[in-house]
Amino acid sequence: MNDLTSEIKKLEIETLDNLKMSKAKNTVRAYKSDFNDFALFCNKHGMESLPTNPKILSLYFTHLSKKSRYSTLKRRLASIKVMHKYKGHYLDTKHPIIVENLLGIKRQIGIYQKAKKPLLFNEIKQIIKQIDDFKGNGFKKLRDKALILVGFAGGFRRSELVAILKDDVEFVNEGVKIFVKKSKSDQSGEGMVKAIPSFKFKEYCPVESLRIWMYENRNDLVFPISDKNVALIIKKYTQKAGLDHNKYSGHSLRSGFATSTAESGASERNIMAMTGHKSVDMVRRYIKEADLFKNNALNKITDQ
Repeated sequence: MNDLTSEIKKLEIETLDNLKMSKAKNTVRAYKSDFNDFALFCNKHGMESLPTNPKILSLYFTHLSKKSRYSTLKRRLASIKVMHKYKGHYLDTKHPIIVENLLGIKRQIGIYQKAKKPLLFNEIKQIIKQIDDFKGNGFKKLRDKALILVGFAGGFRRSELVAILKDDVEFVNEGVKIFVKKSKSDQSGEGMVKAIPSFKFKEYCPVESLRIWMYENRNDLVFPISDKNVALIIKKYTQKAGLDHNKYSGHSLRSGFATSTAESGASERNIMAMTGHKSVDMVRRYIKEADLFKNNALNKITDQ
């Protein structure tokens, strides 16, 4: 191998590394997982997965549509396209056989997704009462109370919550400022600051609960648990509060913040400033949910 060939090979490897670094590790992991499912389908039927062609991809989507949501198909399409790009292959994902097939599938199975329920503020109050009344480990009670209240009040993702370090937290006269170094919607790692004001009633105040918890917690991580444990804690206390715990997830704190604040009249811009959403589409879904009863056409009749 001559020097020029060696140099090109080295540049190819570095370019591949750059492409991988342009995405978060979890995102790359999800791409690989999606592609592996496609590869298994191709291997089973004696077809080529990398590089593949639009006809094979269209057959895969028809197969997938029997058991998956439309959103899953769209995500798999994006993943397969990215994996081709990583390996230096072109894939025409706009080919008519793919586009028309997806359109037909969309009309057949629909695109409505029944998401997990948001935890609204009244439900947060029920959960906090359960934590306060719980006879279990006092240390964990302080942690769980702070976790629930801060997660809700800051519109945090699970991954953001469990990554907070003590150095990221600054208590001020108005409340607390929490620096989020990196999140799903901030792939470049610029970071953002979430400002949580103090609440009037201390039993529901995220600032007060966080202050008490951090005094007791000796770990550099504010919440030294996994993101999966966040979901388990939510399910545990929703069940204790008499709610259907199967309808809630780790995302329920974040969606609960957005829905509750939209219900109270907060603007899209102010909601997005806290959640870190880059697109208004998801925020508008929360606002639409909040408006189901707030601006219901029957309200004037029910007042009669």
